[in-house]
Amino acid sequence: MSRVKVKRRIPSPKDLAQLLKFQKFILNPTKRRLSKALTIYDLRNIAKRRTPQAPFDYTDGGADTESSLTRARDAYEKLEFQPKILLNVKDVDISVKMLGKNASMPIGIAPTGFTRMMQTEGEYAGACAASDAGIPFTLSTMGTRSIEDVAKAAPDGRNWFQLYMWKDRDRSMALVDRAKAAGFDTLVLTVDVPVAGARLRDVRNGMTIPPSLTAKTILNAIPRPAWWINFLTTDPLKFASLDSWNGTVAELLDSMFDPTITYEDLKWIRGQWQGNLVVKGIQNVDDAVKSIEAGANAIILSNHGGRQLDRAPVPLYLLPEVLKAVGNKGEVHVDTGIMHGADVVAALATGAKFTWIGRAYLYGLMAGGKPGVDKALEIMRMQIIRTMKLLGARTVAELNPDHVRFIARYSDK
Repeated sequence: MSRVKVKRRIPSPKDLAQLLKFQKFILNPTKRRLSKALTIYDLRNIAKRRTPQAPFDYTDGGADTESSLTRARDAYEKLEFQPKILLNVKDVDISVKMLGKNASMPIGIAPTGFTRMMQTEGEYAGACAASDAGIPFTLSTMGTRSIEDVAKAAPDGRNWFQLYMWKDRDRSMALVDRAKAAGFDTLVLTVDVPVAGARLRDVRNGMTIPPSLTAKTILNAIPRPAWWINFLTTDPLKFASLDSWNGTVAELLDSMFDPTITYEDLKWIRGQWQGNLVVKGIQNVDDAVKSIEAGANAIILSNHGGRQLDRAPVPLYLLPEVLKAVGNKGEVHVDTGIMHGADVVAALATGAKFTWIGRAYLYGLMAGGKPGVDKALEIMRMQIIRTMKLLGARTVAELNPDHVRFIARYSDK
């Protein structure tokens, strides 16, 4: 067997110059941080470093054992895509028409409470980023900017308002009237909070509204001075729905929200609101059908991000049964556990009309304010496009159940 001897040489300066390419240093610290984030989990890691434990855990955690959140994530992790090949996917259109209007991509920002505790820009960052991205933003009843402030910050955005029915019905409907006057075109009624879930991280952290300065929080704040500087040097928390509160999150929810609300109330709200009405928190087929029959234009299959009932149904698994029962009588949307553009594609292929993200955008917010939210949405957008191309789908309408297969459901079998 012959052997070929490899000839060696001394590299020339020109050869070395082609290999030695240094990355340009980014002066802006926020841009520098965000430039390293390739996934939502990268943003989560940045957020955890920059945010005190109590507000971070409020975002990151679920109820009780957090199994509802874990199982929702597992549903996306354990499914299998079924790609189709030899299709022209040079150009991919991820826009959708949802409740009569176009969205640039099939995700929206879900309602999140106390958002300015995560990062001082709060709802302004979410609403403006959503407006720039061409997707809807939902202001929570428990938001930390007023309805009017959000409308002023994002006047060209598609702004929605999420309503919790209070024990004081007049105050609840006063919020609805304000949302209508501010140009919000859709009302989202959340129906899965007759009582606050057992959010044990919040209890262990002593999470209060506003945050309390204890020995523990002061020690936790030492390596995170930027958060506290922003919190203490900007205007005090202003809620969308109340003047002030001093106590825990659970105490606030239990004191305000009405556990007696029924389908008759849903019908009554339908009569009070002329715009689109969405019911959020559907967790079984019967309630999906009843909500549409009571006047909802769309429903959101959701277990509240795993923050209410432990061992709750997985929205993605519930989707096919609900679609079969609802038919074309109303739109079916999905949230909970969506952390990647591939999750969005999986939900759409399974039959969802639209998807919603909460934690995914809040991690971006905590990582870098409005630019961080922009980054989160851009990451999701690119992941959606890449996944669709790899599946052989050029439009959202081409996605169908043939593209996904559930290889495990609630178990490792």
